[in-house]
Amino acid sequence: MANTDTQNSLTKMISVLDMIEESTAGLTFEQMLDGMKLSRATLYRYIRVLSEAGLIVSLPNFGYTLGPRVAELDLKMRTQDPLIAASVPVMRELARTVPGVVLLCRKYRDKVLCVHQEGSSPAFRSGYERGQDRPLFRGSASRIILAYAEARAVARLYAERSDEFAQAELGNTLEEVKAKLAQIRHAGWDTTTAQITPGVTGIAAPLFDSKGKIAGSLSVTLSATSLKPGDFEQLSERIKLCAGIVSQAISQPPLLGG
Repeated sequence: MANTDTQNSLTKMISVLDMIEESTAGLTFEQMLDGMKLSRATLYRYIRVLSEAGLIVSLPNFGYTLGPRVAELDLKMRTQDPLIAASVPVMRELARTVPGVVLLCRKYRDKVLCVHQEGSSPAFRSGYERGQDRPLFRGSASRIILAYAEARAVARLYAERSDEFAQAELGNTLEEVKAKLAQIRHAGWDTTTAQITPGVTGIAAPLFDSKGKIAGSLSVTLSATSLKPGDFEQLSERIKLCAGIVSQAISQPPLLGG
């Protein structure tokens, strides 16, 4: 019972951080109190803990916003995340010869987050910036991750958001969705055009950990008119190869002392 209470308390404290994150401006204590089912004393306690950890900070006339610890964690992630470390050399080489932007994405709750990108063409810029989230249903970088999600997770998402599956051309019934995702898995890559940005095509391949679980996606976004039909298949296979190299790298045990 004590463990359950502790877990519920931690979940509620994280929900305070979520509320501040989702706000477009700072939130006052009273605004948070009005928006959450917490007692005044409990909210004070959560804010104190989050403030002392540097995760939130307050300014007079502005309220609470995300704190400097978030920036510190972002730097640590960029330098210490094994997936990013394994992907960067491959992404830079791919970006050097492709007239687009190479993205590394990971699943986060029921969405997908860009955690790193490499760009090669000043004439083309991706609207999918690092740290920006996208829905699981739209864009190849997201759909390739969804294709390898557990069946029960797909069923839950479909029950909650069936209209979004249809809008993303994934199917109008759960059986159609399963068939489409199986088709994507069979190909080993996915492509979409204009699902996120008009005139932009995305091609993505899956990344797997040492247990064969989906770890993220490696993708290229580029102008829909920049590739000839023959180039498309070649680039798709190249992205699959690069994703395989990254998957192999993160499947290896770390060197002692590394």
